[in-house]
Amino acid sequence: MTNIEELPKLREVIARYRLSARARLGQHFLLDLNLTDRIARIAKPLQDHLVIEVGPGPGGLTRSLLANGAARVIAIERDPRCIAALDGLLEAAEGRLVVIEGDALEVDECALAAEHAPGLPIKIVANLPYNIGTVLLLKWLGIADRLESLTLMFQKEVAERLIAAPGSKAYGRLAVMVQWLCEVRRAFNLPASAFVPPPKVASSVVELVPRPQPLAAAERAALERITAAAFGQRRKMVRSSLKTLGVDVGALLAEAGVEPTARAEDLPVEAFCALARGL
Repeated sequence: MTNIEELPKLREVIARYRLSARARLGQHFLLDLNLTDRIARIAKPLQDHLVIEVGPGPGGLTRSLLANGAARVIAIERDPRCIAALDGLLEAAEGRLVVIEGDALEVDECALAAEHAPGLPIKIVANLPYNIGTVLLLKWLGIADRLESLTLMFQKEVAERLIAAPGSKAYGRLAVMVQWLCEVRRAFNLPASAFVPPPKVASSVVELVPRPQPLAAAERAALERITAAAFGQRRKMVRSSLKTLGVDVGALLAEAGVEPTARAEDLPVEAFCALARGL
């Protein structure tokens, strides 16, 4: 049986299965195993863990996850060409790899974990398709309490929105929702030249660790309503931008202890949580 280290080079796999990246699927293949190993090391420890990967493509990151000791990897891929290209890796993994053909937006990760790796803590590690990366992250926030960590590749601009602090141009709804539930940091940046084909933008690997408890008490639906209204007109004072909620804005702001003349981009996450509780 072939070991993972003895598998053909990724460029050979791409040529054999004619894996030209498809823009409609947001595909950009990462072929440098030094970089995929670096991503896997950020996600450690992987021993005694289930790792869920989205968009494995030709399997570079999948190889690194297995080589760095992941107890089980579930790779979710919607491109049938890539499913076929993973056959050699599937054999070399000796039962530690499960390949699921499907749309990650529709997959129930907790059900997959219960079926294929019951009892193992779950990590998500992925070079995300650019066109659905943010949507997937928001979906996973809904099961953050079931996840040990998420190590994800995004466009650099998206990564900056995830880690943005109040008062910065990148600070917005995404930062509030993510930082409410997770500690988040940028691990490292990658140039476009690291990918095949090169995207038009640089990329960043971001590590998110779900908090034991949310940063402050709030209901997610209410927090989403508050942030949508506040950042929908981010340059306006909150006494104006929150009028779209159809409530007594003055009373809401007073109860939350938020100045009516403040702007959304200057409010910390805790302030949005206070507003959500009032709502």
